Amino acid sequence: QVQLVESGGGSVQAGGSLRLSCSDSEYIYRTNCVGWFRRSPGKEREGIVSIFTVDRTTYYTDSEKGRFTISLDNAKTTAYLQIDSLKPEDTAMYYCAAGRTPCRPLTWGWNYWGQGTQVTVSS
Repeated sequence: QVQLVESGGGSVQAGGSLRLSCSDSEYIYRTNCVGWFRRSPGKEREGIVSIFTVDRTTYYTDSEKGRFTISLDNAKTTAYLQIDSLKPEDTAMYYCAAGRTPCRPLTWGWNYWGQGTQVTVSS
């Protein structure tokens, strides 16, 4: 059974960094695409970035380039989201998803979603 598990969230001060993880022992290895998303309080879920696991091509939404970096470990069992220069407006529940064609950070069309990890940024 596929179970994407996010971790690495927490409470940080503005300007800090976090690295979120999305793990599954088998599916990430077999899937074509992993994406990261977030839902801020009172807002819809929005896409941040996706990675095509075959060649590690990345696709960022225009608004999220620069401070967010997606990566895969060598074994392709874990996807990471590095967030730098955190801002209070980055406070959100962060989700990963896996399995989508084409591999784009859109909020629909994914085979599996994780339960999310909370990021809270204080000023």
